[in-house]
Amino acid sequence: MNRNRDQAHASLLFNQSLEKGLAVLLCFGPRRETLNLGEIAAAAGISKSAAQRLAFTLEALGYLRKDPLTKRYALTPATLALGYRYLLVDRMVERANPFLFDLNRTCGETVNYSEADSTDMVYVCRFPTRKSTPVQMPLGRRLPMFCTSSGRAYLSALAPTDRAEILRNSDLVAYTRTTVTSVPKILALCEEAAQRGYSIANAEYYHADLNVAAPVYDANGHPVGAVNIFAPATRWTMARLQRELAPMVIETARLISTRDPDRAQSEPFAVGSGISATHPPSPVRKR
Repeated sequence: MNRNRDQAHASLLFNQSLEKGLAVLLCFGPRRETLNLGEIAAAAGISKSAAQRLAFTLEALGYLRKDPLTKRYALTPATLALGYRYLLVDRMVERANPFLFDLNRTCGETVNYSEADSTDMVYVCRFPTRKSTPVQMPLGRRLPMFCTSSGRAYLSALAPTDRAEILRNSDLVAYTRTTVTSVPKILALCEEAAQRGYSIANAEYYHADLNVAAPVYDANGHPVGAVNIFAPATRWTMARLQRELAPMVIETARLISTRDPDRAQSEPFAVGSGISATHPPSPVRKR
């Protein structure tokens, strides 16, 4: 959290140049696809001379390109390698894929696995439905914990004090007319999810977006993420979602948390990734 970041800044080991270089890459986003040096400096909170040095270096390394006419910078596809490395080395992603694929085939809807980062859930696995869907969710998309089924599933597995701290640091925005922004109500929903083993969200971030999710644990029993099924309101009701999909998502989360897939299940997801399914099995949590 911010407190840990402040403590790191005070350390002699903290490299501010690296921090600034990463800040330059993170400046780019929707409605900021291209930036000039002044805009980079303002967005990253650095001087224009620092922006010039960092942009030049990142361009030389292949992470930025500069338009020769407009002198505006943009990200290159090389930046994808930075995030893709995580997908290659995260063992939970590796072991989750076969179980998520089976869930996707069973329920016929889009299945996701997301992991917690600060106050957000980051989507790191996705198996889309073949049916029409109004929501596009690329890998790496961040959604707030407080108003998503995955986020509340993760929060439900935390101690109450940890839940409250995350919510204190969250920007509780009403994204739709059904978004729950009251902290006491969110905490009550998390406690309810903890009791029944799954959480739900009724179009709280996207319109007509019904979701059900269950938490995933590491080998030490600590929550690390959540499995969720996206069920459009055009095909599902909340009652039917809880009756039919909740048991599926709970079981899939349990399998990811407690079992390594066998080689035959893992092999299709290792092809071309540089990861072999013959890795020694990761620790399994006994439940």
